[in-house]
Amino acid sequence: MTADVPPATRHHRPGWRDPRILVGLVIVAASVLVGVKVLAAADDSVGVWAVRDDLPAGTRVDAAEVQRVEIRFDSREEADHYLSADAPLPDDAVLERAVGSGELLPREALAGADRALVEVPVSVELDEVPATVREGSVIDVWVTPQSATTADRLADADLVLDDVVVVKAPTPEDTLAPTGTRQVIVGVTREQAARLGPALGRTSAGRVVITRQG
Repeated sequence: MTADVPPATRHHRPGWRDPRILVGLVIVAASVLVGVKVLAAADDSVGVWAVRDDLPAGTRVDAAEVQRVEIRFDSREEADHYLSADAPLPDDAVLERAVGSGELLPREALAGADRALVEVPVSVELDEVPATVREGSVIDVWVTPQSATTADRLADADLVLDDVVVVKAPTPEDTLAPTGTRQVIVGVTREQAARLGPALGRTSAGRVVITRQG
């Protein structure tokens, strides 16, 4: 008796409608899309200037003090807060505040050519200036009546300068200032310097007081 032999089966190549092929195509397409997005994100980085070392307020910044770094910002508005490395530094760029090593160079930290800082010395009695005032401190300069007591000396005071940066803060021993006084050198704009002279001229009837912000 002859055993029944099952008919031979042929293996057919799967057609393009095969679900496995469709799933594979979707995976490949998704991978390509992700790669395109990653490359596009990398292209969004922009070059900006960063300072190489700590720079105090009043420093004139040139190419030797900065280096180019590539940063990806969340928006164009955020990038615009910093100086683009695709353009040279402004002429006569002077720092209005101290900038730390590696810090991106913000536009608002520079006085610029049209707002170049003028160094102005302000002499003040030792007990009218905080001992912590140093180079890079942000201070306010007041003129207060001579008759004012220590407790209320700022009550009737005139604010002469606000948010100005100390360029140098020598000790009395380092200057020719009279005994009992301290000379603080501040960096101010030309407009502020023009106001400062007449204001400090009133000190014959008052006293200069310095308050420190940072």
